[in-house]
Amino acid sequence: MEIMIVDDEADIREILAFNLSAAGYSTIECGTAEAALTQIRKGHVPDLLLLDIMLPGMSGFKLSDTLRKVDGCGVPIIFLTARGSENDLLTGFSAGGDDYICKPFSINEVLARVKAVLKRCSGERTAPSTIVLGSLSIDTSLKTVSVDGAPVQLSKKEYEILQLLCSNRGRTFSRADLIGELWKDAPYVLERTVDVHIARIRAKLGPCRDMLVNRSGFGYSIECNE
Repeated sequence: MEIMIVDDEADIREILAFNLSAAGYSTIECGTAEAALTQIRKGHVPDLLLLDIMLPGMSGFKLSDTLRKVDGCGVPIIFLTARGSENDLLTGFSAGGDDYICKPFSINEVLARVKAVLKRCSGERTAPSTIVLGSLSIDTSLKTVSVDGAPVQLSKKEYEILQLLCSNRGRTFSRADLIGELWKDAPYVLERTVDVHIARIRAKLGPCRDMLVNRSGFGYSIECNE
């Protein structure tokens, strides 16, 4: 299990990382919410986020809200903060927080809360029913795609490719990866088949076509700066 620690105080990050590592977790540290968001959007999604609220630039509340409402990311979040009023608690939970620990805190408390949240959320998190990337929207329940509210007609395989890429925003899939994921029952599929489907998807996405990026020599990915 990997824990991402987001706090602008290096000594707090160091203490948490040391004790979490001693408890068997791997850790990654970020000093700002922007750095954490960049890591997650590149596909480095941790199993849990320990997130300070009072951060330079983007606040912890804003990061949580962005992950939930924009990226559709269901990573469990525990807020770490010196602010402990009832309004702060309500704001934290409405922004998508799963728990809330007030500073100063004991390491034993943090470890207990981390264990409890991971256990509680292990079977609860499911893929978001709607993926929104800029003006591109995918309803994974209805299997529909729209751009700026207008429906986009995709074949079943085109939809599957787009959903896979958008669900793993920033991750590059080689042609072999896509064939292995989406043509499992086909005895033999040419890599050229993937290129044809990608070209058709691009043609249908209109103003969102540039989100579908071909990284020469590596494969395809979805890139969106919004």
